[in-house]
Amino acid sequence: PSLLKSTDGDDSLKVDPARLLSPRLRGCNLYFIGMMGSGKSTVGDLVARRMGTYNFLDTDTILERAAGMSIPEVFEAEGEEAFRVAEAQVLDSVHAHVRIVVSTGGGLVMRNQNWSKLQTGLVVYLKVDPEVIMKRIEGTDRPLLQTENPLETLKKLTEEQKKQYKKADVTVEIEEGMSVEDVADKCVRALHDFIDDNPPAWKQAKAKAAADGLDWVQ
Repeated sequence: PSLLKSTDGDDSLKVDPARLLSPRLRGCNLYFIGMMGSGKSTVGDLVARRMGTYNFLDTDTILERAAGMSIPEVFEAEGEEAFRVAEAQVLDSVHAHVRIVVSTGGGLVMRNQNWSKLQTGLVVYLKVDPEVIMKRIEGTDRPLLQTENPLETLKKLTEEQKKQYKKADVTVEIEEGMSVEDVADKCVRALHDFIDDNPPAWKQAKAKAAADGLDWVQ
């Protein structure tokens, strides 16, 4: 959507809340986490474009370009452990940037060392039921789902990662049938709410000074 758009068919104008989110973040990065097929790349890219001053990066895409092969090919040639090491290296390289929205690989959250990078920004967890994910990715060549019962494997992976997902700053629950635009809207609202509930330290100090009847110079 454009920055300004009419609403209810009249001549009034409405500012896209995503565009208002950008200055409130003060350059802080956004990291999208979640299971494979949860929509991190699609939603993250849309949120970044709507914000206007943020760029979008996908750690899987960066890794594929660096390796010169697809993720399944990396898994087959190097194994999962080597892939996770490379994935962590990619995160190291991108987290030094500012004003970026980052889509992370599904298993990146399992390494505690990665959280030291993720927590330099705001972490958004896209929570999607395994059954919904399976409908999205059925027939694809996801390396970790090459099993006799992919759905059960996905449920097991989700359960194993549940503890890590609880570390996210914002959790956005996605229901079947929601469009990418709907999910992006929900993410933007949740991020605004998070910022409202967690003001910067200087704002808290200013509010305390006002409550104490003191003048404040920022």
